[in-house]
Amino acid sequence: MQQAINSVDGVGIAYRVIGEGPPLLLAHGTALSSAIWRAFGYVKALRSEYRLILPDMRGHGRSDTPHDPESYAMDLVVGDLLAVLDALEIDRVHYLGYSFGGRVGLSLAVSAPERLRTLTVGGGSSRPQAGSFDKLFFPGCIDVLDNEGMTAFLDQWNAHRTWPLDAATRAAFDANDTRALVAYLRRSETEPGVPDAALEALDLPTLLFAGSEDRPRLSDTRRLATLIPGSRLAVIDGFDHATTVAASAEVLAVVKPFLAEH
Repeated sequence: MQQAINSVDGVGIAYRVIGEGPPLLLAHGTALSSAIWRAFGYVKALRSEYRLILPDMRGHGRSDTPHDPESYAMDLVVGDLLAVLDALEIDRVHYLGYSFGGRVGLSLAVSAPERLRTLTVGGGSSRPQAGSFDKLFFPGCIDVLDNEGMTAFLDQWNAHRTWPLDAATRAAFDANDTRALVAYLRRSETEPGVPDAALEALDLPTLLFAGSEDRPRLSDTRRLATLIPGSRLAVIDGFDHATTVAASAEVLAVVKPFLAEH
């Protein structure tokens, strides 16, 4: 993997580039890494048409994993992705982000819209993030991770789910630096979200999607569709927040035509 450095705080961001064509940056969700894009079939499906830019978000995968919660402020995370684009000397990209990656995409779009050709956000939210992880995982999840570790976290999350965790997701979570993940989660809980007025001012082709069973994020995604001018909304039938990103055939059935138009 290659590495870009965020000049603000010196954090290193690991990334790889695969394929040929217009650049498309894929940003993964919480406690995952860029490896999911290959594991779930996105790389195979897109590499012949796009130059895929696959970063590991700070605190995840092979990127640096600071243990200070303030290292996970959203402006720093947005700066990480800009550092990757600058290292590659790429002015503008298509953007596909899921969950955490979707939230980062919304923030990137309002702070540096000139760097994006299109914006695709899956399972994202512009709302203040206080309490969001209790809804996505289970009540008290950050304290369980902090005090009891990843195995207890995964077991309790699995017990609260309708469907069992798939092996790929469990393995990806288990590979994390727990202290870094706790720092990221605690800092994320303080994020104020993206102002409605900033979203209403966007002039960027935007696709929004969420699973039909993603109760925490489907309503947030529908709300985003009312705020972002001209945005499109797709509901992926039969999947919840954890399983939607793994449903690559269903997701790409709506994403690929959108990208092809632009």
